[in-house]
This record gives sequence, structure tokens and C-alpha cells, in this order.
Amino acid sequence: MARRRSPEPYLWLLFSAGGVLSALLMPILVLLFGVVIPLGWISPPGHEDLLGLLRNPITRIVLFALCALSLCHWAHRFRYTLYDGLRIKHLNELIIVACYGVAIIGSIMAGYLLFVSL
Repeated sequence: MARRRSPEPYLWLLFSAGGVLSALLMPILVLLFGVVIPLGWISPPGHEDLLGLLRNPITRIVLFALCALSLCHWAHRFRYTLYDGLRIKHLNELIIVACYGVAIIGSIMAGYLLFVSL
């Protein structure tokens, strides 16, 4: 009889990938769009410049990976926060469906906005 494998290693892989990608890219984006441009240290890019950057497929892939993996990282962290912090492990199935469902829906929305609507 074959044992059913747990998806847990894959979820930990998505968790760590999301954490690393967020830790590398988010500070740069926050610094640029939250500090440097509003303070006028550099001139803001024009609408056409940003749209041209977003039309590049590599930019779309990187932004999609950043959004999707950050959401997976959040879902896994929030799931275990609910388990360990609030001690509501008895709602295991509901928590899994809610956390990873939000991550999947958010990833689909990011993919739609990046690949279909532009």
C-alpha cells in the first residue's frame, strides 16, 4: 500500500522562496517609491516609462513571482501564527483553505493584472 505524501515540504519551499524574494526586492521598491521619489531625490518616471517597463515580459514575470511568492509566504506564516499563537489547531482544514485560498486568489489576480489587462 502506497503512502500518501504530504504537501508540507512544497509549502515550506514556497514559504522560504517568498521570504527570500520579499527580503531582496521589497526594500528596494519601498525605498524607491516610498522615499527617494517622494522626497524628490530623483525625478519620477513618467507614465509612458513605467508602462514600457511593465510591457517587458521579464518585468512581468519578476513582479508576478514577487506577488505570488510573497502571498505564499504570508499564508504559511499566518497559518502557523494561528496554530501556535492562538492555539486553534482544531480548525486545521478551515485555516488551510482560508490561508492558501487567499494566496491562490491573490496570485490569480496578480497574474490577471500583469498578463491580461496590460
